[in-house]
Amino acid sequence: MSFLERRRTRGALFGSLTAIPLVLAGLLAAPASSADIPGKDEIVKSPNMRHLVNVPKQGPFAAPSAYNSDLAFKGRYAFAGNYDGFVVYDIARPARPKIVSQVSCPGSQNDVSIAGNLLFLSTDAPRTDDSCQSAPGKVADASSWEGIKIFDISDVRNPRYVKAIESECGSHTHTLMPGKRGETFLYVSSYLPSVPSTGTGPDCREPHDKISIIKVPHRNPAAAEVVAEPVLFPDGGNPGDGRPYPEGTRATSGCHDLTTYPDKDLMAGACMGDGVLFDVSDPREPRVIDIVRDDENFAFWHSASFNNRANKIVFTDELGGGSAATCNTAIGPEKGANAIYEIVGKGDERRMEFRSYYKISRPNADTENCVAHNGSLIPVKGRDIMVQAWYQGGISVWDFTDSRRPKEIGFFERGPWSDTISPLGGSWSAYYYNGYIYSNDIQKGLDVLEIDDPRTDPGKRVRLDELNVQTQPNYFD
Repeated sequence: MSFLERRRTRGALFGSLTAIPLVLAGLLAAPASSADIPGKDEIVKSPNMRHLVNVPKQGPFAAPSAYNSDLAFKGRYAFAGNYDGFVVYDIARPARPKIVSQVSCPGSQNDVSIAGNLLFLSTDAPRTDDSCQSAPGKVADASSWEGIKIFDISDVRNPRYVKAIESECGSHTHTLMPGKRGETFLYVSSYLPSVPSTGTGPDCREPHDKISIIKVPHRNPAAAEVVAEPVLFPDGGNPGDGRPYPEGTRATSGCHDLTTYPDKDLMAGACMGDGVLFDVSDPREPRVIDIVRDDENFAFWHSASFNNRANKIVFTDELGGGSAATCNTAIGPEKGANAIYEIVGKGDERRMEFRSYYKISRPNADTENCVAHNGSLIPVKGRDIMVQAWYQGGISVWDFTDSRRPKEIGFFERGPWSDTISPLGGSWSAYYYNGYIYSNDIQKGLDVLEIDDPRTDPGKRVRLDELNVQTQPNYFD
């Protein structure tokens, strides 16, 4: 989630999240034909998609305000973030996943990643302290805490809290970069440090054109620390196009999400107003190779995915911050969409060239938050295929092998979760892991799906021991 959720957690201009859709409704919503939209909670899907199971949110995570967030995988386990902590699922039998443990540890967004027996959680809202018993803190209070929490998951039934590392402006998302000496580097992304209604906190000031890099020694994770804070945009980045939010492009003030491709020494950055290609051959010093902008159609550069050859990047635009109905005719097919760029040239002369947009075409109700969100490659050699979450727009499997003519080849969605656009619902992350699609639905819980299609079937033969989607594996080289 991006700008609007950030504002909510910092006590912001628009007030509560419940009020946000009322602000956006007049700007973004358009009447949709009810005949084309599934009924409340009704499932519709393409013939090649099978919905194997849903595991509802449970216990302390069952409340509508306990949003499910990102996913990571290790062996037979899936780790699912939630604003109130994280859940460990045993997915050895994908059609019958079991909850192994639930860890209560509040802290928006609690995006999660795995490195060996370590689990990392992002906290991007002020807390009274760094414990799992903390309460919401205040931006203006220097003692408030935001950053990364580390857990030991060698016993998945009893994860153990190891360490917390505070980072400037918190951690909205984080991305792993493997080191070469038994360590992992965490690239911590945060953005929008100042909020007009509350001012700037003492630990988070403009300009904030940087990331925090945390080094975690695997043998001694308690020694983890911030080792660098490189400024990625010494010129300040995109100043924004001057149009009011949500139509206008956001000024760059940090990055929302980074995706590393360690085998290629590359990283793609979705940085509010900028799409960036980095060289990360030195993990402590990411170096900008090229920057692209799209002030006409992109409001908020949210996330990025390479294809396996690393000669394409798919950037997403999270128009409306994930809190608005943007999958409608009023917004059209080029806003709140994916943008496909091809990487041309070599070395430092590489540059990104725009090819096309892709957006789901199915109509959505005005009560459904819908926009491009988190997805991953389906590993099919010689083809570029992704599965992707679209919040209440559902899950789309699409092929961008022809960069100029992307097309959907499968989908799954539910009808509106609620009679109003708040609270939020839908698929936050939809990822392909060892032959199956796993979706962390904000309200409905974990969904497991399978796609049976000649174009994607080769992916079922590819097996991984670990998957953090924002640290892309090289499937075939």
